[in-house]
Amino acid sequence: MNLGMIGAGLVMGISTIGSGVGIWVAGQSVVGAWKRCYVANKPAPMLLLVFAAMPLSQTFYGFILMNQMLTAVPLHPEKGLLYMALGVAAALSNLFTAYAQGQISASAADAQGETGKGFAQYISVIGISESVSLFAMVFSMIAL
Repeated sequence: MNLGMIGAGLVMGISTIGSGVGIWVAGQSVVGAWKRCYVANKPAPMLLLVFAAMPLSQTFYGFILMNQMLTAVPLHPEKGLLYMALGVAAALSNLFTAYAQGQISASAADAQGETGKGFAQYISVIGISESVSLFAMVFSMIAL
């Protein structure tokens, strides 16, 4: 059994779990904001759907890194433990940043739904969390 292949599977699986949890958190807030709009007889802005989808990106980063690992691992089976550690570290980064994005997106959806203002600022804050996942993916790919 090659530990590097386990690391490749973990980076995909854990990243996807993070995206799911982040979407769960943000999605609840989006639905709540829509409900408040309906109760107030205001149109429910579909723009809020963007906030619910933001944590999905960590799944893509996990997939990209997994594919790179599946290419690199067979070439260097002696580095299996290193690749497994790399996969777990990147996966945990994706897990926590997806959760953070879900939390930030939940607040952003609430604020946007109530005021109808600030979308660019909210996306900017979410983007800061996004950069951590990008750095984890890129630095991990360099280490491969």
